[in-house]
Amino acid sequence: MIVFDLCCAAGDHRFEAWFASSDSFADQQARGLIACPICGDSDVRKAVMAPRVGAKSNQQAVAKTAAAAPADKDPSPELVRRVIAEIAAKQAEMLPHSRWVGRDFAAAARAMHEGRAAEDLIHGQASPEEAEALHDEGIAAMPLLVPIVPPDIAN
Repeated sequence: MIVFDLCCAAGDHRFEAWFASSDSFADQQARGLIACPICGDSDVRKAVMAPRVGAKSNQQAVAKTAAAAPADKDPSPELVRRVIAEIAAKQAEMLPHSRWVGRDFAAAARAMHEGRAAEDLIHGQASPEEAEALHDEGIAAMPLLVPIVPPDIAN
């Protein structure tokens, strides 16, 4: 098996694919059987890639030296609690400066991006599909790190 880094002509998307041989790649490419997994373009070519060179079979394995850095330990529960509390505090500090738009988040973000609405800091709700569509359109959006209760259902 051989792995190639490939690139489509339409969007210059890079991806990798495995083939039985170089001839197998050439055959599939000629028949239009290879398509970009991102945009579906079948005009695919090999991308520049670093060669994968294996070790010589007559070399002995070199033992790791004692000077190598020790593996990082898992963070303590106390450290995790402290970091989460700091994230929650910063988020709570930022939210009052942002406008709640509820389920209209994707539409509001798109309107600002397209210049149909004034730029503003907003937060709200979006489905995974809506968030992916915003990303695909080049609109910056990210999930809140700590879940919040929407203002319209808070006591």
